Amino acid sequence: MSFLKEFKDFALKGNVVDLAFAVIIGGAFGTIVSSLVDDVVTPLLLNPALKAANAENLEQLMWGSVKYGNFLSAVIKFLIIAFVLFLIVKLMKKMQKPEPPAPPAGPSSTDQLLMEIRDSLKK
Repeated sequence: MSFLKEFKDFALKGNVVDLAFAVIIGGAFGTIVSSLVDDVVTPLLLNPALKAANAENLEQLMWGSVKYGNFLSAVIKFLIIAFVLFLIVKLMKKMQKPEPPAPPAGPSSTDQLLMEIRDSLKK
């Protein structure tokens, strides 16, 4: 088997293609969440709190030489991503129809044979 054929078989497997799509969608989703945090959450929620604490710019928050403002921003983005993914999974579970309960299984062939023997012995 040639190297190119092996690579083609590997690359075109369903799970590899699914993973590639997931990475692309994840990157786009990360951009959307970054915009949500930077353009919506920060101006509406964080800036008033930062102004009250006399810290106007989140990225400039420092303690000595440690820039913890960037870290705080990354934690907020992570929490928002986790929350949105939680909501998406919860919505998907709600949209799925519950599987109907499996019909009760009849006796196995061995059990059926044993019941026949029992019935014939009773006669």
